[in-house]
Amino acid sequence: CTPSPSFWTSPGMGTSHPPLCPLGIKCGGVLSAPSGNFSSPNFPGPYPYETECTWLIVVAEGSSVLLSFSHFELEYHATCAYDYLQVYNGASRDRGNLLGTFCGRSPPPPFSSAWHVMAVIFRSDRHVAKRGFAAAYRKDACGGTLTGLSGEITSPRYPESYPNDVECSWRIGGTGVGGPLTLVFADFQVEGGQGCGFDYVALFDGPTAASPRLGHYCGSARPPRTISSTPYLLVLFKSDFNIGGRGFKAHFYSAGECQEVFTTIKGNFSSPRYPNFYPNNLKCQWSIQLPLGYRVKVFFLDMELEGRSSLTGDCDYDDLAAFDGGAENGSLLGRWCGRENPAPITSRSNQLLLVLHTDRNTAKRGFSVAYVGVVPMNVSCTRTDFHIQIPVQSLAQLERSRIYLGTPSCAAQVVGRSFKIHTRFDTCGTESQKRNNTSVIISTLYIDFSAGDQEDIHQYEVQCEPKRKEASVTLIAGPNPSRLSQAENLVDAQQREGGTMDTHEIRSQDTSDIVFISICILAGLLMVIAVVGLVLL
Repeated sequence: CTPSPSFWTSPGMGTSHPPLCPLGIKCGGVLSAPSGNFSSPNFPGPYPYETECTWLIVVAEGSSVLLSFSHFELEYHATCAYDYLQVYNGASRDRGNLLGTFCGRSPPPPFSSAWHVMAVIFRSDRHVAKRGFAAAYRKDACGGTLTGLSGEITSPRYPESYPNDVECSWRIGGTGVGGPLTLVFADFQVEGGQGCGFDYVALFDGPTAASPRLGHYCGSARPPRTISSTPYLLVLFKSDFNIGGRGFKAHFYSAGECQEVFTTIKGNFSSPRYPNFYPNNLKCQWSIQLPLGYRVKVFFLDMELEGRSSLTGDCDYDDLAAFDGGAENGSLLGRWCGRENPAPITSRSNQLLLVLHTDRNTAKRGFSVAYVGVVPMNVSCTRTDFHIQIPVQSLAQLERSRIYLGTPSCAAQVVGRSFKIHTRFDTCGTESQKRNNTSVIISTLYIDFSAGDQEDIHQYEVQCEPKRKEASVTLIAGPNPSRLSQAENLVDAQQREGGTMDTHEIRSQDTSDIVFISICILAGLLMVIAVVGLVLL
């Protein structure tokens, strides 16, 4: 067998091991011609036992590899554990690049690589030999079959002017997820004309041009975001004999594992295929959108991505980023890679966006997160009372009896546009504790989101330090108390942001402090009068 050339190893790719072949059997190697054919050893005769061959197909930079099989017959096993053929979207030995593992008599589908390198590995065991396979490849300047969860397509020579008399078609889909596909154009400049009769991009809701048409575009205006109703999308680009343009650049992604929007108060999600290795060449987005007034708190349960660059120390390869708001132009809350264990993060608005980028090499296990919506509230205290205020719009679906302090008998009242609880320390299940050598008053605020047989009660610890009249509130139990073990002080940030609270109204209710101070002043005056009276006598 042909040993692995040294350039098969590159940063982030891992190392390709030398093929295993019986003495005298030659297979594998580097295929660098624009097109060619290769087959299993001895084809069309039975392939030898205990054989491993690796073919690395390398075409011109900027092109892709189109691979097809004309014959295929390997020993069958339900999980292809005996003899098998593997196709990699790039260098081999990286599970994130694996396009599929095949055996039996069903040939693999045609494949189009996401870049200019593709690897094929054939392996046989010591029992049962079949006829093997025959395959052909060619450099594909444009078009092809794209089966990844996400990816990018560009016109030929982009961003340079595309050639004349070109027709390219990209068949996107077949990921196994089964959900619709979304296509977003990042750049678009194609020769215009009435009816787009010269150069154009056409989109079809299915795998062929016979599928329903979703759009027909030309000129310099970017086409709108397009969502298919099937698991397939066909992109057709055609140019005539003169006048070109810069062309186009577009991203596609599959809904489900890679593109989701969450609107519930709690939830969890993970990277595609978690806890197995995620695919390469991904751009996935998870958007959490809660009602106005809420903030989003995210807990990182597990994370293993490709590590930081040894040259820059940054997350240059694969990374997970969090943005405040619903778009990537929002404030960056954090960016992580490797085996980091990030602390929980909290948005400053009612929306948070998580974005996963992976490159073409080295995949890992990925990540798993849980989130909970932090109910907006304002908590203050005096020397004797708690004051709690929550906007009605934040809990519009709840009756006031489902919001209570300590016991259900201390339920909130609806005053104007707020749920309010005003109670003394000697009621509503409050208790005195010593924390850090400081006396504090503690109680628990319950917000009951339960529906039907599903119990869902969120608990917030309410704390007051009477001497300083300082209050705080901490989320202590949300959708999964065992996971949401780390708490966060929620009051300070709410007050800094201004929120929607009528804080001066709460301060105006601080009557107990006013009475206390008035009594002290009156006592002082009476004492002064008594002393003066004694002196005069």
